[in-house]
Amino acid sequence: MRTVSPGTGIAILFFCIAFFAAEAQRAIPELWGVRVHDEAKILSSSKVHQLEAQLKQHEDSTSNQIAILIIPSLDGEVLEEYSLKVAEKWQLGKKGKDNGVLLFIAVNDRKMRIEVGYGLEGALPDITCNQIIRNEIAPEFRRNDFDAGVQAGIDAITSAIAGEYVADEGTTFEGEEIPWFVGLFVFGILGLFSLMGLLIKGGAGWFLYIFLIPFYAAFPFALYGWETGKMILLGHIIGFPILKIIFKMMGWSTLESSGGGGSSGGGWSSGGGGGWSSGGGGFSGGGGSFGGGGSSGSW
Repeated sequence: MRTVSPGTGIAILFFCIAFFAAEAQRAIPELWGVRVHDEAKILSSSKVHQLEAQLKQHEDSTSNQIAILIIPSLDGEVLEEYSLKVAEKWQLGKKGKDNGVLLFIAVNDRKMRIEVGYGLEGALPDITCNQIIRNEIAPEFRRNDFDAGVQAGIDAITSAIAGEYVADEGTTFEGEEIPWFVGLFVFGILGLFSLMGLLIKGGAGWFLYIFLIPFYAAFPFALYGWETGKMILLGHIIGFPILKIIFKMMGWSTLESSGGGGSSGGGWSSGGGGGWSSGGGGFSGGGGSFGGGGSSGSW
């Protein structure tokens, strides 16, 4: 009787683990010709049909394709990664326009995401998606009124696409007062990198200046709202070059750059389909593309 070597046994074990891990991954649902998929069955049937009709009318008048996917659980999947995979499989939006949007909700995980196609990232930037989640959807979900929350989210998304959505500046950080240490941490990190940019000689300092602009745009706006965020962003854009010149004149720029670069990346996601499937018929993705634009949140 032949014996199996330890190396072969380990290889077989790893193969079995990889096989069952792949099998355990949550399947990406089919589109099935409808825009509203409620596998978790949290929406009333009348709301499903109402949303289906609203989204069809929006597509007929604008060519934008918006779909909703609600699942009971992510089953261990990463929200942003799974959402992006669903959006890519469904190919929401027209080819060349990339004007698709996916509203994804994982009920038991209490997480949600708005996934935005390339062509609508200007009308639905990450900060607007975040405001819609925090200000419109999450408050209704915390009251367990899922019909109202999903409806409010879709209304806000279509309004934002039309350039008509105005966020309530009175609510930030999910409507609660922002803990002081959150701002201290965020601006401590930003301030440290800004100081490095001021002290470093040559192009590396200016690289940091440009590199930090998106962060000065995103974090202050998300934490403190439009007006305060705008002032902080302008402070960085205008103030850094002035301070850079002053530092150079005073001889304070003493750090030598040693080359390098920087990169940042991201992605966001969503999940599964079934349950209440609205009876629309004939709906299919138009070949749109997604690149991870949008925002995630919880309630």
